[in-house]
Amino acid sequence: MKFNTVLDNLKIYEAGKPIELVVREYGVDEKDIIKLASNENPRGSSPRVIEAIKKETRKANLYPDDSMYELKEGLANKFKVTNDNVIIGAGSDQIISFALQAKANKHTSILMARTTFAMYEIYGRQTGATILKTPSHTHNLDELLQLYKENPSVSVIFLCIPNNPLGECLDTKEVYNFLDQIDDGTLVVVDGAYQEYASYKDKNKKIDVKDLISKYPNTLYLGTFSKAYGLGGMRCGYGIADSTIIKALHKLRSPFNITTLSLKAGIEALKDEEFVQNCIKENFDEMIKYEKFARDNGFNFIPSYTNFITLKYEDDRKSSLIAQNLLKKGIIVRDLGAYGMNAIRVTIGTPEQNSKFFSTYITI
Repeated sequence: MKFNTVLDNLKIYEAGKPIELVVREYGVDEKDIIKLASNENPRGSSPRVIEAIKKETRKANLYPDDSMYELKEGLANKFKVTNDNVIIGAGSDQIISFALQAKANKHTSILMARTTFAMYEIYGRQTGATILKTPSHTHNLDELLQLYKENPSVSVIFLCIPNNPLGECLDTKEVYNFLDQIDDGTLVVVDGAYQEYASYKDKNKKIDVKDLISKYPNTLYLGTFSKAYGLGGMRCGYGIADSTIIKALHKLRSPFNITTLSLKAGIEALKDEEFVQNCIKENFDEMIKYEKFARDNGFNFIPSYTNFITLKYEDDRKSSLIAQNLLKKGIIVRDLGAYGMNAIRVTIGTPEQNSKFFSTYITI
């Protein structure tokens, strides 16, 4: 059977290894496994969200409210925009797909940092567009701007602020200076999946969403409930942009694209900001331990504005071997070898999980 040629060189996204796989392949007892690979919230979900989901299961036979009015209203109030500025997706990556379907094709190019969220490229290649990447792994705005000026075909630019999978983060002023030099017809996707963390750690990294889309009507801001809100399993994300962009994206959205439970979880999660702030505070309290561990053991790290940290090796230690040895001990981390880096990405876990990581690491 023949398939569309765009699939020929398309890589499959590799998610973090599930706990069940480690149990099967390495015989580790499930209770002894800690997953520090997918940047999930180790403290789980807000108790009020859990209770709301339990009650909502009574409506499992019913389609969700396709207008998603209550969730849109909650997001609109949070970001001081209107419902017309909001679109809901099954994770923010679904909205990435919408944006690329709307703007990219075989005659256009998509611009991004060399090492950033893999789905930008995967969805981009599905459109037949050319993928352009900077020489630098992290976001180098000078390189991005140069590539943009050299390639008039660029229709979409991705800025991951802060960046996944590395953790670095641009200052808001830098972002605005960059956007000042981008044509109004080019869509700039500002991915804020980890913005809750970045804005907590450094106010200079905070993206004011209303200000962003007001000053730059060609921008699309992405957010998610999968990280700080602890709802990775619910698959609920959102996009915020000028209403003309949102109207275009809605033409690509299928009806009932998130579940009844996902919708309810998102609505309730927005009401428990105290839970989110407590999670973020503990995250950075624990991250300090990782930074000290790296210094004490002679390897580098990328200062992170997220809920994970990238540990880099510049000697004969191989990240793939380190990740594999940790896996055998029941600790799941993310090897960044596929990105051409000798590094691993570690989600910041609970204090107990982090202590186990440190004590296990020195034995491998």
